[in-house]
Amino acid sequence: MIGASAAIAMLWAAVSSVTSGPVPYNDVVAADQVRTETPAAIVGSDEVETALNAEQAELMASDPDWRASARLYHAGGGGATGNDSLGCRPIAMRTVAVDPRVIPRRTKLFIRETVGMRLADGSIHDGYWYASDTGGAIKGQKIDLYTGNGRGSMNQAQRLNMRTLTIVDAGDFDGCPPAWTTASN
Repeated sequence: MIGASAAIAMLWAAVSSVTSGPVPYNDVVAADQVRTETPAAIVGSDEVETALNAEQAELMASDPDWRASARLYHAGGGGATGNDSLGCRPIAMRTVAVDPRVIPRRTKLFIRETVGMRLADGSIHDGYWYASDTGGAIKGQKIDLYTGNGRGSMNQAQRLNMRTLTIVDAGDFDGCPPAWTTASN
């Protein structure tokens, strides 16, 4: 049995011997039988239109308090384990790890780029996150978005990874970050 790279090399050799010049990359990719198309409406897509309430509309229109480079983290398999730095269980797609010298812990954050993001359960993100965790690698204008359990949980937010996000201070919270059912209230 031959490997995928060997099959591509053989395909390349066959196509190159028939044509008089180099073959464009797109033609080679199009000929690859293992290639799959990404569905248009995938988890984490930008395609969802959402109706904003008055508070969300005001936060969208206000000047950002921070701009931070985002990373994703998850529980299990070498990701986060246990409780966050407040002693709370992290809430998937709500908990944010921050540098507390830049963004104070217990700050309710509104991250514009997450409004309307389709989540794994089919619900739509309202843009609210909670600064309740810290991390050794989070220095300065960086944040880590907690996506849930397992590497697959990061799929829904993958488009945010390594991007600079626009963040507005939406107030403070007491106790632990709320669960999904009460978070935007």
